[in-house]
Amino acid sequence: MSLIPAAACNFTQYLPSPPSHSAVRFSVKFTVSCCSVSSPVTVVNGNVDLKAMERNEIRLGLPSKGRMASDTLDLLKDCQLSVRQPNPRQYVADIPQLSNVEVWFQRPKDIVKKLVSGDLDLGIVGLDTLSEYGQGNEDLILVHDALAYGDCRLSLAIPKYGIFEKINSMKELAEMPQWTAEKPLRVATGFTYLGPKFLKESGLQHVEFSTADGALEAAPAMGIADAIVDLVSSGTTLKENNLKEIEGGVLLESQAVLVASKKSLLQREGFLDITHEILERFEAHLRALGQFTVVANMRGNSTEEVAERILSQPSLSGLQGPTISPVFRRSDSGVKADYYAIVICVPKKLLYKSVQQLRAIGGSGVLVSPLTYIFDEETPRWRELLSKLGL
Repeated sequence: MSLIPAAACNFTQYLPSPPSHSAVRFSVKFTVSCCSVSSPVTVVNGNVDLKAMERNEIRLGLPSKGRMASDTLDLLKDCQLSVRQPNPRQYVADIPQLSNVEVWFQRPKDIVKKLVSGDLDLGIVGLDTLSEYGQGNEDLILVHDALAYGDCRLSLAIPKYGIFEKINSMKELAEMPQWTAEKPLRVATGFTYLGPKFLKESGLQHVEFSTADGALEAAPAMGIADAIVDLVSSGTTLKENNLKEIEGGVLLESQAVLVASKKSLLQREGFLDITHEILERFEAHLRALGQFTVVANMRGNSTEEVAERILSQPSLSGLQGPTISPVFRRSDSGVKADYYAIVICVPKKLLYKSVQQLRAIGGSGVLVSPLTYIFDEETPRWRELLSKLGL
């Protein structure tokens, strides 16, 4: 039995070259930080004693800095799950609407690592980070794969000039005769798992990977690398540095995702219910994004006759069809219903076209308001999650 001390250490590990039929070699620098803990963690035969790490709280990991952090907090706020952080210097917070949930602000890659280790139960990160540091770990389950922010792609880029000027696809890159065991294609990247995996699968036999500090886009111009594998949003930075993406060179399309520990979902009391609530709030809000409620009055003889007119227009069908109800007016002959109120849901991109169509068939007094939530009878992703858990 031994104890893990509070310490920090750095070491560089060079991975040996694979056999010649798959000659991919690269060097990676790993940094390991061991945080001091209030009580030591017991290690038995090299395995962490989980009894010493038991806890009752459910832990949610959120990005601590940058655009991903602010967008994540905005999403939670929009779903009525605002994070309460009395002291911005603290890494722990809570969400008043979710009992027994601790929020831990961490670097995205640490969120993934701590989900694997069991120190976190649920987390929000980019799919690129999850794929790079999760490395296909079976305990990591995607609860929601499209949170509608943090969009980017992990892509390979090469110079527009020199020997690469006429290279426009991964196939052409792999067939270049320049790459040999003595002179491999040099690739700079921070993605030391996804990068080698992708290029090996793309047929490149002779590749050397390295990491570089700062902006990777400068590496080819400085002669440090022939190509880079990095995250791309608009592609403007690549163009400004005379780099180009090529056909078949996208490793991964990424955005923010919600990921959970399978063990926690199955074993931690109350966690499945909390996950269900978060998922339903996310789904309802995201489904409502870019949708508007349109209300109008229309003269007609019956609900069926008004419905026929509305459904004759392709932009007015709504989610499942229009809601139509009589509008009662007082007249000399008494109360009558010769107008009908219609309510439909319209996508933002079709809003003006829908209003025009509505007017064309007799609609008036058109009111438009944004939607906040659209709750389904049952959240599809919840059924998928239960299936993954075998429940």
